[in-house]
Amino acid sequence: MADDTPVSEIMSSPVKTVGTDATVEEIARVFAEEGVGSLVVGENPIDGIITEYDVVKSIGQGKDPADTTVGQLMSEPVVTIRPDDTVENAGDRMGNNGVKKLPVTEDGEPVGIVTTTDLAHFLPHHRLEMAGQTEEDVSDGEFE
Repeated sequence: MADDTPVSEIMSSPVKTVGTDATVEEIARVFAEEGVGSLVVGENPIDGIITEYDVVKSIGQGKDPADTTVGQLMSEPVVTIRPDDTVENAGDRMGNNGVKKLPVTEDGEPVGIVTTTDLAHFLPHHRLEMAGQTEEDVSDGEFE
């Protein structure tokens, strides 16, 4: 990737947060209504992260969504990144820690989130720009 593009240019913001005492039933509604696949747990400091997969897994294990809390399921400690860190550093951090989502924090506060999907969308566009091509050129079959 070798690039200085800051994470702030590709992150989703604002980030959705939830407390450790929220139930799986409550956050399942948030996932559906907000169209997000993860929630940062806590605000300052961040306690962890919970994903749709965590919810599905807990239900599959027979846990009652009304009685199971985020604090029981969240992944912790959470790996974070700063908005001025590079996209390349975000990819390295995800790979080195086996995570797909990085909350973006500034002074301990969550200000956004960057995901492997964000990286996947960024890379092809970025590589075209580096090659001096536009997406339209490539889709028209025009290559220099």
